[in-house]
Amino acid sequence: MSEQPKIHKIGIIMNGVTGRMGTNQHLLRSIVPIIQQGGVKLSPTEFILPDPILVGRNPIKLAKIAAQAGNIKWTTDLDAVLKDPAYPVYFDAQGTSLRVPSVTRAIRAGKHIYCEKPTSTNTRDALALYTLAKKAGVKHGVVQDKLWLPGFLKLKTLMDRGFFGRILSVKGEFGYWVFEGDTIPAQRPSWNYRQEEGGGMIIDMLCHWRYLIDNIFGPIASVNCLGATHIAKRVDEQGKTFTCTADDAAYATFELANGIICHFNCSWCTRVRRDDLLTVQVDGENGSAVAGLRDVWLQPYGATPRPVWNPDIPQAVDFYNTWQKMPEQREFENAFKVQWELFLRHLVRNEPFPWGLLEGAKGVQLAEKGIESWKNRRWVTLPNLKA
Repeated sequence: MSEQPKIHKIGIIMNGVTGRMGTNQHLLRSIVPIIQQGGVKLSPTEFILPDPILVGRNPIKLAKIAAQAGNIKWTTDLDAVLKDPAYPVYFDAQGTSLRVPSVTRAIRAGKHIYCEKPTSTNTRDALALYTLAKKAGVKHGVVQDKLWLPGFLKLKTLMDRGFFGRILSVKGEFGYWVFEGDTIPAQRPSWNYRQEEGGGMIIDMLCHWRYLIDNIFGPIASVNCLGATHIAKRVDEQGKTFTCTADDAAYATFELANGIICHFNCSWCTRVRRDDLLTVQVDGENGSAVAGLRDVWLQPYGATPRPVWNPDIPQAVDFYNTWQKMPEQREFENAFKVQWELFLRHLVRNEPFPWGLLEGAKGVQLAEKGIESWKNRRWVTLPNLKA
């Protein structure tokens, strides 16, 4: 007789999945595919199977998304599911301003926590979430998806094999033109441009750069950041014009503890002429590479052109054609799905999962220090963050 499979069924409360990120990346491209593949495989006969229930305030949206995801369960009664022992995990993808009170309720209800970032709009509250979860003895994780994007996994492979030699600097370019919403619909929700609702480029993106830089290039020691609100007025989802109170661009320089200099430009008011919506160029003594979300382009020392400055004649070098595209050497899954599977393994097998609420608080700390730098027009040192 064949051995019967062992299934670890994990009930997950998914709050905030009616938003773009929650619907697409977390539900349709992560949890649903994990269910469709039969769960997270621990062994040939042992699997972890998510059992999600969607939670929100709009029953029409919930019913539509639940049907799209394969007729999964949904409810508008968060209190009831927080009391239900069949759902030991709480996931939060709501707007940033709603995160702290909702996650706090879930921790006090004894739920394990997995949530989007930023975990708060200030370091104090973000750190308080970590302290509360630690005291409650619940497991916790924060989404840090870019660590599993193909472009950055390839970049890390190059580093591990010594392609760059000593790394000198890192330059990131992120963003695109987000339409104002008057004649052409905006691609991002209006709360992103209201500081009072948790919006802002610095609080949004410096959380990403913290975990990306810390995990790939080294710990950030200090930051110098300049924010800006380039577009003063936009149009919301109801067609009403509003004044933007949050920054829509950030220009930040980070000094790492190992001496590497990183500079990241972020803007919702820029038009793209580069390889991807996010590109990160790493320059080392032995070579350089440019990573997009999926692809990486290489230029080793021996293939580096020797430009000569002469603005009086046409440029003789086609600089784009001096780079070599890194070949595909393996297959990659959706970055959000990869981290979900790691978190589920952490829940069942207690496998290491270092991307918890403390790491989330570090991201908020960098954003907060970036805002402090902007307001005071100076470099700001990042102190060690301790609970």
